[in-house]
Amino acid sequence: MQFVLLIYQGTAPTPTSETWKIFSDDEKKRIYAEYAEMNNSPGVTPGLPLGLPNDAITVRVQDGKTLTTDGPYVNVRGAVGGYYILEAEDRDAAVKVASRIPAARLGGAIEVRPAAKYW
Repeated sequence: MQFVLLIYQGTAPTPTSETWKIFSDDEKKRIYAEYAEMNNSPGVTPGLPLGLPNDAITVRVQDGKTLTTDGPYVNVRGAVGGYYILEAEDRDAAVKVASRIPAARLGGAIEVRPAAKYW
């Protein structure tokens, strides 16, 4: 069964943020190693890196007119920072993998969503 693991960065520091500086060099290496381990885990396909939420544009169509708003659809803290595609036996197995994503313990959250089979 396929799942999408959506990474909501929340308050988790990223390498380009000021708060990243709170980590020691060893902790930064550990975080990079954990993401590398995720990227190389069986059944895991890493998604493309996403740009910053502030660089997003949200598109809606209303009465046939295209409307755009600068920024993400949700507030920056709620914006998706990245994703993985996971092949797992069931939801419990997907949750176990999602719990290894560093953002989950650093102030963010991981949404585990089954891939739809509409097509």
